[in-house]
Amino acid sequence: MAGAIIENMSTKKLVIVGVILLLFQAFAFMVGGLIADGALVHIDVGLAYRDDMNSEWTEMAHSLEQRKLSCNFTATKTHENEGRHYECDLLPFMEVGSVAHKYYLLNIRLPVNERKKINVGIAEIRDIRLVGIHQNGGFTKVWFAMKTVLTPSILIIMIWYWRRITLMSRPPVLLEKVILALGISMTFINIPVEWFSVGFNWTWMLLFGDIRQGIFYSMLLSFWIIFCGEHLMDQTERNRFSIYWKQVGPIVFGSFCLFIFDMCERGVQLKNPFYSIWASDIGTELAMAFIIVAGICACLYFLFLCFMVFQVFRNISGKRMSLPAMSKARQLHYEGLIFRFKFLMLVTLACAALTVIFFIISQVNEGHWHRGEHMVQVNSAFFTGIYGMWNLYVFAIMFLYAPSHKHYGDEQSSIQCITGDAGVNSCEDIQPTTTITHVDGPTEIYKMIGQEAQE
Repeated sequence: MAGAIIENMSTKKLVIVGVILLLFQAFAFMVGGLIADGALVHIDVGLAYRDDMNSEWTEMAHSLEQRKLSCNFTATKTHENEGRHYECDLLPFMEVGSVAHKYYLLNIRLPVNERKKINVGIAEIRDIRLVGIHQNGGFTKVWFAMKTVLTPSILIIMIWYWRRITLMSRPPVLLEKVILALGISMTFINIPVEWFSVGFNWTWMLLFGDIRQGIFYSMLLSFWIIFCGEHLMDQTERNRFSIYWKQVGPIVFGSFCLFIFDMCERGVQLKNPFYSIWASDIGTELAMAFIIVAGICACLYFLFLCFMVFQVFRNISGKRMSLPAMSKARQLHYEGLIFRFKFLMLVTLACAALTVIFFIISQVNEGHWHRGEHMVQVNSAFFTGIYGMWNLYVFAIMFLYAPSHKHYGDEQSSIQCITGDAGVNSCEDIQPTTTITHVDGPTEIYKMIGQEAQE
């Protein structure tokens, strides 16, 4: 039996909140004691905790697990090389979502039963190496600070945005409702519930975090589809959620599949932290296939979004053909609106590209933890940068699409007159605006495209 006491050093300053992923290996070569192909190691393992050196250990979990060995011996198998270690792939061992206690005791027992062929053909066990992957205290402080600051920021702008919508004489249109839903999902993922894990041993934090991120992913991807689609439809087709079921339906279905996949592992780990879907050949192949399919679907989604943005740009370019018929003042007015809208669409495309890249890299990294074949490092700067980008994008969308609080009157309008070739003055009443919003719809571009399409 092997025992290991793991001290949570971070509890002296700040509790580590996140995953503790342990992997193990180390098997020695002995002549006549070779590791058989496809050998299974049976592990009787238990986990306990305590918060001081004098208290009794409290058992957290106990399980009987199996792991398939994949080992190579790089040297010649002779007497001279006895005692040298096999080169074995790391095996998933334990995953804990919250580390709220100071000391943890890990008991590992490898029972041998030759009649049942338990732990037979696994060579000689000299020692066991545990590799831990955890969220360090420095990143935890930054992560907590970001969530604590960003939560009230998004919540305030969301309340302000919806109040502006309700002050309008018209009912909210579909695009405005979807923007509100996006703000709600962003607020939901921002809420710093991790603070409670400092005092409570909430083992479901990993699963809850995955659910929150999945909801935000599905809402963000759906928003981009509707955002582009509403600037392609005419007045008779737009403002109806039912026409987007072909695009939004697969997003919802994919999010549901991700939830089921997550429940197959994280759900079981609520009771048994030693369980891993990667422990069996079938589970490993299914998990890898699922990750590959998810990555391919993410790339296809981005290509489809690029196609929709191209259509929006082409549609707007067609509408610009009517600008020369307008007065000079109105031309400048709409040229400015079109420029700002195109810039927003390019920012949207860049945000979508980084989101897809982040999703794929995260999935590849998840596979590396368990398979050990390829590694793509995701450092804390990239992780927090993507999170900050989402918040900034949602904040900008709600700010730009909130109706203006100004009620323009005759004294606030500016009348610009232009003298034509025939010496006739052409005067136009232009109302100043600082945003891209319009009283008759989410944006003047939105209204202009709908009117032209309808005509």
